[in-house]
Amino acid sequence: MIKVTDTIKYIGANDYDLDLFESQYIVPNGVSYNSYLILDEKITVMDTVDKRKSDEWLKNLEEALGGKRPEYLVISHMEPDHSATIGAFAEKYPEAKLVGNVKTFNMLGQFFDMDIEDRKVVVKDGETLSLGSHTLHFVFAPMVHWPEVMLSYEDSEKVLFSADAFGKFGTLDTDEDWACEARRYYFNIVGKYGVQVQNVLKKAAALDIQTICPLHGPILSEDLGYYIGLYDTWSKYEPEAEGVFVAHASIHGNTKAAAEEFAELLRAKGAKKVAVADVTRDDIAECIEDAFKYGRIIFAASSYDAGVFAPMHDFLSHLAMKGWQNRKVGLIENGTWGPTAAKTMKAMLEGMKNITICDTVVTIKSRLKDTDKPKLEALADEILA
Repeated sequence: MIKVTDTIKYIGANDYDLDLFESQYIVPNGVSYNSYLILDEKITVMDTVDKRKSDEWLKNLEEALGGKRPEYLVISHMEPDHSATIGAFAEKYPEAKLVGNVKTFNMLGQFFDMDIEDRKVVVKDGETLSLGSHTLHFVFAPMVHWPEVMLSYEDSEKVLFSADAFGKFGTLDTDEDWACEARRYYFNIVGKYGVQVQNVLKKAAALDIQTICPLHGPILSEDLGYYIGLYDTWSKYEPEAEGVFVAHASIHGNTKAAAEEFAELLRAKGAKKVAVADVTRDDIAECIEDAFKYGRIIFAASSYDAGVFAPMHDFLSHLAMKGWQNRKVGLIENGTWGPTAAKTMKAMLEGMKNITICDTVVTIKSRLKDTDKPKLEALADEILA
């Protein structure tokens, strides 16, 4: 069992078999459902887990308790991957009190049919709960990424229980770079709520945090400035890395060929990094991740049904949904008889915040020809300027 400190234990579970997180995100290395136990005069459980791991979690909890009984269950977030086992916990430990805010308990009544009126401990933003030698300070984080979310800061050991913040995909025994899967997790799940994340970061700046315990992914206890710095950049919608992301949607391969040739042209002109993705086949969540990572993006798409090829339309719709903004973009379109992709993409992009669209638009008729290359050169110069 993982030890956070001598008095704070990890009691969560790894899910190696989940195919899609939230029924939409590919998780090749699974995911963890994190839960913690604070051993003190008033023993406290920090969140439960997804129903897929309820039995394993209850066993972990029982073993960590060593015959003792919990006083509190703190509910940070009511999304089912963290709250599904509340009912089983409440039944097994009928004397335990449930700690949450007004919105927590409103949602609890929607998910569960149980009478907990005499077991509720309703807290407000900034309030504290003494457990003995530990004290929890509640920091509300509305819309990061549900309205009831609250963080808990334990001041004696300087631990922040951060709910979904600072989480990532992947089980705890997955050996991989934190930032890649944390970035994909953040922008696809929390990305729309940058303003709210900024508000929470300002509150957190006043805390002396030595350890971050998220509800997904590893416990963070070293180089916290790195992780907090990334969250600051991400939530401000600022580019994280210098480079160009080329996203293409091609029907028969000709638009793809043009996009790949354009990517080579960018490299020849000295672009530090050029990332290329096929939005018809690549993981859409990874494409969204790269669109947020870089400050310059090229959208290359075939025309279709007097508009743009559906996979590119879907990709742009996803970006709009996630609040994508503050970027410079260029457009490449393909159409055999009536090119319409650029016009459609431009209209979609103009509905987003602070998007600068290059004046140069490259229009290909069926396949890239030598006569199209001066326009590619001009677009490359403009996007890199």
